[in-house]
Amino acid sequence: MEGTVLVGVLRSREDLKILLEEKWYRIPVAFVPKKKFTHIAFYEPLTGFGKRGKRIAYYARISKREVKKRIELLPGESAHPRAEQDYVKFSFRKVEKLSKPIRNVIPRRVSFGFTDLKILRSARDILQLYHVAPTEQIIERELHRLGVPVTPQYRLSLNSPFVKGSTASSWGGISSPSFKEGDKRGSSENLKHYRLDLAVFCKDGNLAIECDNRKAHSSKIQKLKDKQKDLALKTLGWRVIRLTEADILGDLDVCISRIYKGVTLLGGVVKETGSTRVEASHNEI
Repeated sequence: MEGTVLVGVLRSREDLKILLEEKWYRIPVAFVPKKKFTHIAFYEPLTGFGKRGKRIAYYARISKREVKKRIELLPGESAHPRAEQDYVKFSFRKVEKLSKPIRNVIPRRVSFGFTDLKILRSARDILQLYHVAPTEQIIERELHRLGVPVTPQYRLSLNSPFVKGSTASSWGGISSPSFKEGDKRGSSENLKHYRLDLAVFCKDGNLAIECDNRKAHSSKIQKLKDKQKDLALKTLGWRVIRLTEADILGDLDVCISRIYKGVTLLGGVVKETGSTRVEASHNEI
């Protein structure tokens, strides 16, 4: 247990101020992990922190645990719907700042998770904290090396029209994870969005490449969500290729050949400054 770090989330700048000035942090009793831990690291999300967000900059060793009502911790928020609920108040003697913040480079939704002090102090990417292979970067780098233009973290609205050969700039794609299902974007219409790991825009359609890490995609619920996402994309005219972590790490050439085949079937890639067809030979496929 010694040196076990819980990764928690700071919801707002006010919570960060409390952490740095008053040196405590709260978690609803119902959500405190059963696993024992000695330290807490604090993730600052994009929501609430803006450009400063998507990072872990601080951590602290727990000196005291006590159960308090939320209203006791935050008396100025007596009207809060959870004012009378029980929270664990974690107190710290000192809050440490990492030499370099840990970035959420490939955006991942961060909730409670565990790592250890050694990894926390050396990691530069959220994925490294959880021993998650950088599968998306591996595929992206290989495609770039082969001259295939690819757009990472492409955000797609299910209400968007499908346009053959559309590119990220011409179709309004946003290279950002700051969305969720049900976001309202300037209208009363309730839209649904998906983030694609990688997108390749082709002459006769577009290719969605999903890189499925074992930890994130092994549950039955996630597998069902993946199937629903694939169906929604296909309904919009996208071709979907799913690559497992095992395949990417163990047989990268086969993964790239699958992508080449998909690109070829869709007429070759579309570049911003013209069109270049990507051919795949029989032995590559």
